[in-house]
Amino acid sequence: MGSLTEEQKSILIGSLLGDGTLRKKKNTLLEINHSSKQREYVFWLCSKFREYVSTPPKLRINGLGRTSYRFTTQSISHLNEFYESFYLLNGQKKLPNTLELDNLSLAVWFMDDGSRSRNSVYFNTQQFNKKDQEVLIQLLREIFNLKATLNRDKCYYRIRIACDSMDHFSDLVSPFIIKSMRYKLP
Repeated sequence: MGSLTEEQKSILIGSLLGDGTLRKKKNTLLEINHSSKQREYVFWLCSKFREYVSTPPKLRINGLGRTSYRFTTQSISHLNEFYESFYLLNGQKKLPNTLELDNLSLAVWFMDDGSRSRNSVYFNTQQFNKKDQEVLIQLLREIFNLKATLNRDKCYYRIRIACDSMDHFSDLVSPFIIKSMRYKLP
């Protein structure tokens, strides 16, 4: 197996900023798990990593009757550096010291963890500490020229894109948002 393509790296980064999970023993695997309402998105992600996936996404029902689709890649060495960048020793997610974002990674992050709120969108970044979220806001400004703020969500924070940046945000991500996920855009 060859190394990851640039497209796969962008998708992986966006997914890891969102709900994607890496698990590592000797090598690392990617786990994708989303609500059954996002079935098409899970199958789209699976298609992007098809050479590393042995079985297609499977429907799962948890003890509370919630349904989701899940797949994992094989454990491969190409994912080790991503695990080491995105996870602390205790397995908690962190923001990498050097994070390279592009329009595709931004769109995947949005499809993974974004939600619409009237004329704006949120990134549900509650899994990151406040300092990491502030760094993400700075990166959004520096890389994409997007204005964003931290908004309190109960006892956590999440990132909100400013209303006056929404047209620009939509221009950046729209070419990559799959049809079934367009409902997230205002």
